[in-house]
Amino acid sequence: MHTIDWRDEIKKLEGGLIKDLQKLIQIPSVKSNERTDEAPFGKEVRQALDFMLQLGEKDGFTLKNVGNVAGHLEMGEGVDLIGILCHVDVVPAGDGWSYEPFGGEIENGKLFGRGAMDDKGPTMAAYYAMKVIKELGIPLEKRVRMIIGTDEESDWECVDRYFETEEMPQSGFAPDADFPIIFAEKGIADLQLNINIPSSTQSAVSVEAFQAGRRYNMVPDHAVASVWIEQQHTLFLQKYTEYIKDNELDGSYYIDSGMVFLEMKGISAHAMEPDHGRNAALMLAAFLVKEAIDPASAAYLQFIIDQFEGDTRGQRLGIAVTDPEMGDVTVNAALFRYEKEQAAQIGLNVRYPVSFLFDQEMNELNKRLENASLLILNNSKPHYMKPDDPFIETLKRVYKEETGEEAELLAIGGGTYARALKTGVAFGALFPGREDVAHQKDEYAILDDLFRAAAIYARTIVELAGKKE
Repeated sequence: MHTIDWRDEIKKLEGGLIKDLQKLIQIPSVKSNERTDEAPFGKEVRQALDFMLQLGEKDGFTLKNVGNVAGHLEMGEGVDLIGILCHVDVVPAGDGWSYEPFGGEIENGKLFGRGAMDDKGPTMAAYYAMKVIKELGIPLEKRVRMIIGTDEESDWECVDRYFETEEMPQSGFAPDADFPIIFAEKGIADLQLNINIPSSTQSAVSVEAFQAGRRYNMVPDHAVASVWIEQQHTLFLQKYTEYIKDNELDGSYYIDSGMVFLEMKGISAHAMEPDHGRNAALMLAAFLVKEAIDPASAAYLQFIIDQFEGDTRGQRLGIAVTDPEMGDVTVNAALFRYEKEQAAQIGLNVRYPVSFLFDQEMNELNKRLENASLLILNNSKPHYMKPDDPFIETLKRVYKEETGEEAELLAIGGGTYARALKTGVAFGALFPGREDVAHQKDEYAILDDLFRAAAIYARTIVELAGKKE
């Protein structure tokens, strides 16, 4: 087995890998709220699942569609099952792209598009790893199954539904994060804060609505406030213009039917490290709280500033914890919805290490919160594997022999499908030192890195499932 030059074998298939990845990226598989039995998360998401299943059928894999929300492609024989857990749904494109978000354009060895790195590029690398093994006719004494999910970026309904009826692999990996090996993933919880606000009284400046954010797992890159101003629009808008200029922000305004609309653009980033983005809601709130606005919206916006401005580690909320292996608690203030006399909500994405006592901390936070109540929407517990597990030892050896680099074990704030497995890790496809552009504008994959990843995955599959000589 060790005599095969995997990188050389993948080289023969590079053209096909690029074309198939471009086709997959050109499907805008963002979850839709229009649910049908045929397409539970929208027709484009279903289309992306079908694309992978049809590709597998063409190449001779055994395939199965599970409830139109997940599917698998399988090869090999035997009782034991190795899982490769991927997903074909993507987060919304967001704003400010230099390339067509669903174009799959190539420039300077990079393929651009939403999902290029999370997770369509790595999915295609793993698929071609399976394909090359199949084409070489290498005998496998275990079954190898690529499990394809379609709701990874939201609620994980796909894997939940999949494992209701399908077999749990004995071990596996998710090509949906970083190389070398991620042995620990933080817990991930979505929380909603409902802010108790004073009853509305008329003011010269009244914030009628304030909204920002698309998803819990993204830093909001756009915020908008609708403001009613009794008089002196000009002075108010002059102050806003100066605030934007003085702080080098990207903001604008327009007037419609006598209402002033303030807009602010930030920078999107993955919620696992909110400091990589710029939160548009916080920047807009920081301007509005300094104005003589109505008491109700002032209470809401002041709460935002008091709890979250300059703090992504939960210090102000009183939930800050640092773990030696898994790092800090992180708090992404993700969704904001204020409507005068109707709603005052903030949605948080909290990521926490294994040493964080979630239930206890949430109980204490709820008691501490003044003028607010806490609702836990969902909570996925941390995933942790012992560093000396034989499965991890195999992956370490393969990675070192294929790259010449030591396989350092990593802990991350992101959540991958690896946590759906008892014995599982996230394994690539982002190499050390590369920019992490997941969930950001101009997301891209370096093609040569995908080819290298495919070679590593092929070798790994054979080491885990191949017949022992």
